[in-house]
Parts: sequence; structure tokens; C-alpha cells
Amino acid sequence: MSKKKPLSQGQLRRMRANQTKRLKRSDANDAPELQDNLLGPEQSGVVISRFGQHADIETIDGTVSRCNIRRAVTSLVTGDNVIVRLATEVQASSSIGGIVEAVHPRKSSLTRPDLYDGVKIIAANIDQILIVSSVLPSFTTQIIDRYLVASEDTDIPPIIILNKIDLLNDDNRDDIEQALARYQAIGYPVYRVSSHTGEGVEDIKALLNEKVSVFAGQSGVGKSSLINALMPEADLLIGGVSDNSGLGQHTTTTAKLLHFQSGGDLIDSPGVREFALWHLDATRVGWCFIEFRDFLGTCKFRDCKHGDDPGCALREALEAGHITQDRFNNYHRIIASLDEQRHARHFRAIDE
Repeated sequence: MSKKKPLSQGQLRRMRANQTKRLKRSDANDAPELQDNLLGPEQSGVVISRFGQHADIETIDGTVSRCNIRRAVTSLVTGDNVIVRLATEVQASSSIGGIVEAVHPRKSSLTRPDLYDGVKIIAANIDQILIVSSVLPSFTTQIIDRYLVASEDTDIPPIIILNKIDLLNDDNRDDIEQALARYQAIGYPVYRVSSHTGEGVEDIKALLNEKVSVFAGQSGVGKSSLINALMPEADLLIGGVSDNSGLGQHTTTTAKLLHFQSGGDLIDSPGVREFALWHLDATRVGWCFIEFRDFLGTCKFRDCKHGDDPGCALREALEAGHITQDRFNNYHRIIASLDEQRHARHFRAIDE
């Protein structure tokens, strides 16, 4: 497995400075901690949502309490399994109902790059990422491949869902089905659904049962509509597609863990609206294209860019039909975008 590129010294300095500032702000704004004699025994819980220095914790009996977080707990995100002590008496002047004492080790972490914090964890203990694409806005494999790279990088299994299949017609059906078949050929599960007609919804319910899932996809593909079809009680806002631009409006603002009545949990988070990849190097991106792995490291030259380089194993695999042209092109588009994104963030950091 390709190792992740370590953070630069500049990134580390910015990350530490930003963390120090947050700690100072939190010290100034912390509510008085509950006294031990007002707390019950330790019990297990899960983070439903995180709000600054507080978190909503759900315990085994289904009770949700807003809790303080012990200062020794340095990282806490939605989906974390925790040890909590709930207050036996809640003061009328306080909404705090307990204290998070400790966090269990995570089995997976969903991350995104942050200008000041390096790689930031936004949710934990996720079993699968459902990558939602759709017929409208226009179906594009470039977006799907970016999400697949992010999924492979975090080692969380991805599943591809095509939404709005009721909009398939003779003009778009063949191209979309051929693209989906390419993903199935390299081992990715593909599901087809319409949140409008309900077709395929029961298949997705079965897929979600006993799993903690995240829905990812660009704006306008119908993530919120699909979630509402699966979980009507969630009452999520639905962003419409602009008639002028064809682009959707992002509607989710706070990461929260929700329960499906049919079984399983959803972490609905704005952090997966768009996976930025600028923290990855080209070697890691290549490894995240799963069909490339057998050929990586076998090029004639160690610094091969996998373009027109002589002796390029990826190019030979492409010509032999082991790699598709579409995926090969999307790999190079992602690589080309990395330097642009890093350049833009470098100057943004200077300006700030």
C-alpha cells in the first residue's frame, strides 16, 4: 500500500496554531463542569452530533443528552462510540446532561483536508459510502472517480447508486449503462433507484440494514430526496435543481447520526458534499484506482508520469484492455487538478 504523504512543516505549524486558538476560545467559553457527585455510573453511548465543546450522546436506552467533553478527549466526531456519565440531577439553569469521559478506538474515519488542520476527521465508524450520481445533473464519471479515490484512501467500502432512473431515455441510457458496467467489471457494486417513483428503494433499505452509512455526491443528484424516501421521519430539506444552471443547492448544515426504521444508521454530513483531494500525492491517487494496482511500480522508469513515457506499464495495460480509457483519463484529470488546488490554497493561506 502506498504511504500517505506526511504534512509539510508549514501545514503542521498552521494546524498547531489553529488548534491552540480553538483551545483558548473553548477555555474561555466552557460551561462549569458537572460535579462528580451529580453524575451516574459510566455507560456506553454514541455521538449523535457535535456542537463546539458539547456533543449530543445517545445511550443504549435511546435517551439523547447534551454533554460536556472532558479536556482529555482531544478528538470527538459524529459516530464515535464513547463512555459517558449522565447527570443524576440537571440544574434548571443548565441544559448539560452529562460528561463524555472517553472515546473507544475507531474502526474507520471519514476525513477531508483542511487548510489549517491538515487532514480533519469529520465522522467515525462508517461501514460504507454510498456514492450517489444521477441522470440529472448530467451524469459524469469524473465526479464518481473522485469519490472513489476518497473512499479508497479512507479504506471505507464504496457503493455506486444511480438516482433518478425515471429520467433515463434513448439519448442517455446507453452511455450511462456502459459507464456503470465498467465500474461493475472492476468490482464496485452498482444500484439503480428513483426516489421519485420508489423504484429500487427497497434494495437500498436492505443494503443499509445493520450498517452505518454515508451518502456522498455532488449537489443536485438527489441525496436528500433519496434519504427522505428511505427515512421520511428525518424531514430533511430538499434542494431543488436550478432551472438556469442545472446545479443543485446544498442543504445539509450539521453532521448528525440518524436511524433508519428498517435498520441501520445514517451519518448525514456537510463534510461529504465535496471530497477535496489536494492532500494526496500522485502515487496515492494511482493506488486508489484499484485496477491500476497490479501495474504500479512496474514501469521502466521510476519517475514515470503514466503519460507517453516509454515503458509505462499503465499505458501498456490500457492498450491491452486491462484499464479503460475513461478511468485512465479521469486519473490524469485528478492529478492535473492537485497542483492547481494546492496553489490556490497556498495563496489563500498567505492572504489570511
